[in-house]
Amino acid sequence: MKTIFSILLICILAGGQLKGQTSGNCVTDAILSGYSVRNYTSEPVTDRQLDIILKCGIKAPSAMNRQPWKFTVIRDESTMKEIIDAVVPGNVLIVISGVEAQKDGSTPAFDCGLATHSLFVAAEGLGLGARIYGNPVAKVTSNREVYEIPEGYKPVIVLRIGNIDKSVDAVSAASARKASEEVVNFKK
Repeated sequence: MKTIFSILLICILAGGQLKGQTSGNCVTDAILSGYSVRNYTSEPVTDRQLDIILKCGIKAPSAMNRQPWKFTVIRDESTMKEIIDAVVPGNVLIVISGVEAQKDGSTPAFDCGLATHSLFVAAEGLGLGARIYGNPVAKVTSNREVYEIPEGYKPVIVLRIGNIDKSVDAVSAASARKASEEVVNFKK
């Protein structure tokens, strides 16, 4: 789990907006301290780490527990670079795809978003970095056979996971979060 130092660093990253908002709970602290990593090392994500991350994605909630997702794991560097130029050896891409045929009450794109978030938080909880990509989905969709997207599923999002390059000054590189007053409405 993240150390207090990491949590404080992320509070600084957020322009102080998270100051005092650590809860002492490893799950909420991981969410409060999370950010989208841009720089990675070539140290590989281990099979054990990937297994834990995927298990967390599988446990994500979904409408009527339909679990309308498939995770396509890509580790080959040249294949990853076809999707995202900036990947480095040791990274892993996970293409999260949702079932194409919808039934009443089915929300595959939303459910895939929940699974993506579970994968993202799991990666961070293991000390790895993660970044969510939407733009490469069109490329994956147009070459679905090459990327082995299962029949009956369409790519929804791409998640990049890797070891964080700690030499980068994450404080100056991070985007500030909006203040809660800008995004939360309380009904009176």
